[in-house]
Order: sequence, then structure tokens, then C-alpha cells
Amino acid sequence: MTVILLKHARIVDGTTTEPTEPMTIVIENGMIRDVGPGVTANTDEVLDLAGLTVMPGLIDCHVHVIATTANLGLNAALPSSLIAARSSVLMRNMLMRGFTTVRDLGGADRGLQLAVEEGAFAGPRLVICGKALSQTGGHTDYRGPYDSRDASWYAQSLGAMGRICDGIPEVQRAAREEIKNGAQFVKAMADGGVSSPSDPVGYLVFSVEELKAMVEVARSFGTYATGHLYTDEAIVRALDCGFECIEHGNLISDATIARVAREGIPVVPTNITYDILAKSGAEFGLPPESVAKIADVREAGLERLEKMHEAGVVMGYGSDLLGGMQTEQSGEFPLRGRYIPADAVIRSATADAAKVLRMEGRIGTIAPGAYADIIAVDGNPLKDLDLLTRQGAHMPLIMKGGAAVKMAASLR
Repeated sequence: MTVILLKHARIVDGTTTEPTEPMTIVIENGMIRDVGPGVTANTDEVLDLAGLTVMPGLIDCHVHVIATTANLGLNAALPSSLIAARSSVLMRNMLMRGFTTVRDLGGADRGLQLAVEEGAFAGPRLVICGKALSQTGGHTDYRGPYDSRDASWYAQSLGAMGRICDGIPEVQRAAREEIKNGAQFVKAMADGGVSSPSDPVGYLVFSVEELKAMVEVARSFGTYATGHLYTDEAIVRALDCGFECIEHGNLISDATIARVAREGIPVVPTNITYDILAKSGAEFGLPPESVAKIADVREAGLERLEKMHEAGVVMGYGSDLLGGMQTEQSGEFPLRGRYIPADAVIRSATADAAKVLRMEGRIGTIAPGAYADIIAVDGNPLKDLDLLTRQGAHMPLIMKGGAAVKMAASLR
């Protein structure tokens, strides 16, 4: 039994607009045992965090750890061994930015999850959907208009973000196989997207019956379906079919914002990806036809962010970056901070993100019974969200499950 005591911890978790008074945090066997101003314990190690801001480990609700290049068609064709090796680097870098849990929205499998759990790869805790479900000509079908090769191999390629399934029986089988293989929820490409060649935004290819079949399978396994969704028509359609989370949501209407707020449906905006893609997508390998689609969703997403905040929608932090652009993962913090208050931005990567992942009380909080995922920041992020950027440069301490993956010499 290992017991660690963190003293003089002024906590910021996004639920208040100011740091707490100095607290003592007791960690036992990787979990938080106690938190309070007068807590004591017989410990193996004491860290003095005076002068620092202490936060729960950050949570990114929308990543693709297998997206080693922005050219996702090429990525799908690379050897799985190479994808795994590159993915290990991407995940380690995420962890060193302070992200201790990430939710992968297409591609990561149980093998990568186990590699992290067993310590073979250093990385955040992975929550996975396996392959996203797509359709012929839809988002993640990277064959293009002149390529009619069979796409069944997508399901076996680690570098493929999704798999193709057409018709209710194929949809049911694909959803069941992904859950059997370790998926913790079902993700559907229920709209067109930016990164694939033949699916304009607003492209409704899955039928209502197919979408309902995904939801039925997910609920039968005790989980939920989420959708890659941009246009209001696609979002309403998915909600009517029983989807319980919205990814992106850039073109959502005021009426649908009111609906998701009323029904408690979380949304995961991913605005940083469009900002970076617009500036540098072509340099990182994004095909020209994909670059041309960015303007359709970029500005609207930021304007909708304010509307959703005002309506009280639960929003998770999402980055959705590809390849070399993943270095900008933390850029969503200051980007959102231009439109909504800093505490709400932080909450999107802590308590609200935990709600999206259905892991409330276990992550995104510094409270008894939670994983001891803790970061210390040199300064107050409520006053300056840029402190959460620069690849973790302002984070002298990063702990995941009670183990320090980064500790400055000044804390030893």
C-alpha cells in the first residue's frame, strides 16, 4: 500500500470561478482517499504544491490516436505495426500535455488500450468505440469516386478510422462486432465530413432504420450511440433515432440547442481542428477536396459555442486533430476562452467531460473515490488559459493513477 500526501493544493476544477483555499490530498493505491483543509495521514511521500494551481487530469472527449497523418486514406493503408508505434508517440505526448484520459472516436482498439493499461505504452486512459460505423461513400470511405475496390479490409486495418456497413443486417453485425471487440460505445458517421473525399457536409446516407438499429444494439449492450454530426437536419434525425451524444454540432439550430439542453444530450465541439486545418491542413497532407470543405463549418462552430453555453448545454472538450497537427491539442482552451468564460472551458475538460464519458466521480474531479489523476500548473488557468498550452511547459507535476509521469526537480 502506497500513500502519497499533496499539501497546500489550491484546486481549480471548473466548478467555481476561483481556486479553493489550500487543501491536503491523500492518495492511496492510485486513488484519492481524502481531500480537505485539515486532512492528515501516515504517508510514504509528501509533495508541497504551495504556489501552484492543482487540477484534475485533463480529459479530451474526441481524439484519434491512430491518425498519424492527416491523409486518412494513406493512414488506413499503412502497416498496423507502424500505426501502433506512431500511436504510442502521439499518446505519450497527449499525456505530457496533462491529458490523463482521452475518448477515441474511431480507430483505437482493445490492443492499444491494453498496451496503455499494462504500461507497454505511456499514454492517457483510453475510452474507445473501436471502428466508427460508416457507409459506402460516407465519411471514412476514403476510396474516392473512381475507386471501387472492396472496402471490407478497413475493419482489419488499425490505421482505418472506420468500417463500411450498408443495410440493417450489416449495421447490426458491425456494431455487435465492435462491442464484442472491446468498444465501450458505438460511433456512427451520421453526416458528411471534412477529411474524406465524396461526402459533403449534410450528406445523409444512413437510413433512419439503420441509425435506429445502431442505437438498439448499443442499448442492448448497456451503452449508447454517438454521432459525427454537423447540420441541424442530421442532428435532429439522429436525436429522433435515439442518439445520446453529438460530436461537432457546428450547424446546430437554436431550436435544437434548446432541445439538447432540455434533454441533457452532451455535445463535443472540436473547433481547434478547423482552425488548424484552415491554416495548415494542406501542409500536413489533407487532400484539396477536404481543405475546400473547412469553411462550411469553421465560423459557425464558434458562434454556436456561445449559444450552447448560454443555453446550459453540457459540452465536452474535444480536439479531433490529425497527424502532426495533434501538437495543437491544447489550443482548444484559449480558442474557446475567446467565446465563453474560463471556468466553463476548464469544466469542459474536467467535470463535464466526465459526464460525456459517463465516468462521473471517477475522473475530472479531485474527490474521494476518484482516480488520482492530478496536474499542477504554474499559475492560475482561470486567469490565463494559455497556461494549459505549450505542451505542458507550465505543468511541473502530472500524475495518472497516483503515479507521477512528470515531476519537476523543485518538487522532489
